[in-house]
Amino acid sequence: MSRLPPVPVRPPKRASPAELKAAIRDRALALGFDAVGFAPATDDAREIERRRAALADFLAAGHHGDMGWLGDRTEARTDPTRLWREARTVVSVGLSYAPATDPLAAAPPATHGDISVYARGRDYHDVLKTRLKALGRFIWDSYRRDLKVFVDTAPLMEKPLAQRAGLGWQGKHTNLVSRGHGSWLFLGELLISADLPADEPETDRCGQCRACLDACPTAAFPAPYRLDARRCISYLTIEHEGAIARELRPLLGNRIYGCDVCLAVCPWNKFAEAARETALHARPALDGPALADLARLDEAGFRKRFAGTAVKRIGRDRFLRNVAYALGNAPRGDATIAAVEALIDDDAPLVRAAAIWSLSRLAPARCKALRSARLASETDYAVCEEWRASAEEEAA
Repeated sequence: MSRLPPVPVRPPKRASPAELKAAIRDRALALGFDAVGFAPATDDAREIERRRAALADFLAAGHHGDMGWLGDRTEARTDPTRLWREARTVVSVGLSYAPATDPLAAAPPATHGDISVYARGRDYHDVLKTRLKALGRFIWDSYRRDLKVFVDTAPLMEKPLAQRAGLGWQGKHTNLVSRGHGSWLFLGELLISADLPADEPETDRCGQCRACLDACPTAAFPAPYRLDARRCISYLTIEHEGAIARELRPLLGNRIYGCDVCLAVCPWNKFAEAARETALHARPALDGPALADLARLDEAGFRKRFAGTAVKRIGRDRFLRNVAYALGNAPRGDATIAAVEALIDDDAPLVRAAAIWSLSRLAPARCKALRSARLASETDYAVCEEWRASAEEEAA
């Protein structure tokens, strides 16, 4: 059997730092990224210390909630060279997911679930990672420069890096705001072992505006530029694994995955253009699905419906917990009550507990009628506590 001749390996191209930067920017834009910026991997020692102190204060206040991983590798979070010693330049990229219309004006009715704009299309982790890897492959194949690709998978403070690279600034709602894309940018980073010319850092342009702070349904901002995740609907419906605090449940409304309020009210969004990438466009099944239909999802149905989306990441039980709370905030109706009552017998204790709260709001008499029998057979402590809390609320 004859052997195939070896594939010839092209020698790396010669390029000045400015030429390499231009080539990377051009290829990134050709791959579909909407914003590209360059910043030194190292930063002023005083600025690094300031970020470390701010992170320490955030953690000490408990504002990270259950996200204990934010306290891991804090040295690397504030200094990319602690993550990779060879890093010389950060290439920060942004991909717009701006909706075609104001998501608050187009919010679904209370009987339907409201899913955050970013999660209505294909999982952005997959989209960004594929494109960043393609960008990295181009850099390596053409210029033989060592690099590392990151998409929300390493202890990097993406928003400060994006601000240093000129993509935008970290607004009072703690998310990145771009003059060209408003609050709708997915971020990714590429660390490269080449010293490339830096872009001009972006400056804070929030001014006296506090629209995002005032609009938050749960008052999750104790101060400008400071978020208490424990009150944030996005955190509660996505990251938080247990029952949501009783006083916050009515404030969730019909939001079953994330929240767009603080992003949508930002006045810089008037400059945002609808995302052109079809991979990020909303799927009809995720654009205001009926809560009663979602309540019937079993594990297989959940996986099928949300395959390839960010929603799938939280799992069926946590998602149905959110659906149960939303049903409790919906207008009373036979279909709504029937959907909640069916969840009372769900296999997942997390879902059963949420359904009890909702049934007590929608149909107190029915809740009372079921309580004794269900309490007698219930084995989960948290579910029993929900039954007892419903009795206490009736007595009050």
